[in-house]
Amino acid sequence: MRLSISCLFASFACAVLADAVGRVSTRGVTPQKREVPAGYVTTSGAGFELDGEPFYFVGTNAFWLPLLITEDDVDATFQTMAGAGIKVARTWAFNAINATQLPDVLSTNLTYYQVWNNSDWTLNEGPQGLQRLDYVVSAAEKYGIRLILTFGYGGMELYIYHILGNHATHDEFYTNPTIIASYQSYAQSIVERYKSSSAVFAWELMNEARCAGDSLPSGPNCVPGSETLTTWYQLQSDFVRSLDPYHMITTGGEGQFYWAVPDTYWYNGTLVSDFNFNGEAGEDFEASLSLPNIDFGTYHLYPQTWYPELDYPGSNFSVEDWGLGWIEAHANTAAYVGKPLLIEEFGVTGLDNKSSIYPVWYNSPSGIQPWQFGELNLTEDGGNRLIQYTDQIYQGASPNDGFTFYINQTSVWDIFTAAAAVQSYRSG
Repeated sequence: MRLSISCLFASFACAVLADAVGRVSTRGVTPQKREVPAGYVTTSGAGFELDGEPFYFVGTNAFWLPLLITEDDVDATFQTMAGAGIKVARTWAFNAINATQLPDVLSTNLTYYQVWNNSDWTLNEGPQGLQRLDYVVSAAEKYGIRLILTFGYGGMELYIYHILGNHATHDEFYTNPTIIASYQSYAQSIVERYKSSSAVFAWELMNEARCAGDSLPSGPNCVPGSETLTTWYQLQSDFVRSLDPYHMITTGGEGQFYWAVPDTYWYNGTLVSDFNFNGEAGEDFEASLSLPNIDFGTYHLYPQTWYPELDYPGSNFSVEDWGLGWIEAHANTAAYVGKPLLIEEFGVTGLDNKSSIYPVWYNSPSGIQPWQFGELNLTEDGGNRLIQYTDQIYQGASPNDGFTFYINQTSVWDIFTAAAAVQSYRSG
């Protein structure tokens, strides 16, 4: 059964309907409004609020901002964002390296915050380290843009390799006491450094936490129903709240569900249980959103990447329609729990796909953040620089992973700026 698209705006009635068809369990919380200093964004029921007024926004992702070398390029990027009406930008507050990489990192001027050596790391607070993130935060303040600062992602496996070795499973990151203490030490370094800044929109515990990693498999203790990630989210959100009573906290999760009756699809004559709904990834969106110190929900949306076996020329799979169903499911759950919701990452490849699908997906109760923002005319190293891995500045353009959109792609850019204007109007 498919829910009506009218449920996109997350009425309580839609949540009840979703529960009736098995999409939302009967777990609910009553979020308490938290008093915060002037200039801090907070939550008010199922929405965001700034200084007593509703705060709706179009945001974006720009993980590469702290990796820029020159302050001029940081300023230019924020100027473009502000001109487009962007209110929130999400970026990485981490970049870790092994000590053996240090000579190459120094020679390429890569931004790095942690240097791992044996089973511990040292913090780089110097001009090639946190001082660059300092400037990003101060520039965000100057241009009136708020930041979601994420504490980690794939780099979590450095914790595992250095503390437990190569034979551990990925999910031990969430349960091993030594790793948890190390993660918390780093998170505390970031929180303590920026917790007095109104430019911080929210702290984010991890980007796309899953049972399995890029290199390491999951273990038997991280399976559907184990709630390993939910327990970790609670522990870490409680810890961050103990450090900072004012800024919001969120998970950074992709938003996978753990439904009693998961969605299925046919592939090669076999009925497949959908990993986005069966708990296989380790997430339980409703359970994590219900945690007392998780202030709002996040979810990501990449049907082309998630279902390549279904998305091919001539297939009956619709990227647009699948995305609408995913949006509905999260809107219904957030409405039932009573907290705000952010489409934190979404993307499709191909200019025509972006132009036709994004306007349909842009409907959102509170906030939307496409992946990812692109800046032109960057000047560092003459506009050509390999940053890290395959990410590069090329002919003045920030990293392009196929999802990136730039100001000269007017068919997409105009959709983005029009949505920002609507959200600004809704904010009053």
